[in-house]
Amino acid sequence: MITVRSEFGPHLMMDCRQCDPDKINDLDFVFRFLDRLPEEIGMNKVTRPHVIPYEGLIPEDKGITGVVVIAESHMTFHSFTEKDYFFFDIFSCKPFDVETVRDRVIEAFGVTRYESHLVDRGRYFPRTVEERAPQLACSLK
Repeated sequence: MITVRSEFGPHLMMDCRQCDPDKINDLDFVFRFLDRLPEEIGMNKVTRPHVIPYEGLIPEDKGITGVVVIAESHMTFHSFTEKDYFFFDIFSCKPFDVETVRDRVIEAFGVTRYESHLVDRGRYFPRTVEERAPQLACSLK
């Protein structure tokens, strides 16, 4: 039997526009942001951020893509510099102060318009082996 639990963890997604164009196009700035944010909100980096310039099949979709793996899950950044737009996500199995993260993103990148979405993920995440789907638990015997 699968027990319904509270969520595994929060997933904050931000769609940001009208931001500082120099910052969303600066590899070093994005790297520093992703490098510092985990510690600022009580998370633990597993890797250093990986930040690269991106040029897609559509020329005006170029920008910066970055990810940092944290013990609690991950943070990502994807900018479209010619469209004055970027996406920021953080998913964690550990609760975090959503307002603090939103404020840090807005302040760091000079965001004046954004939408944010918060999803509680992992409602049926098994906390123990016994909570796994029955066919998996049987195969372990």
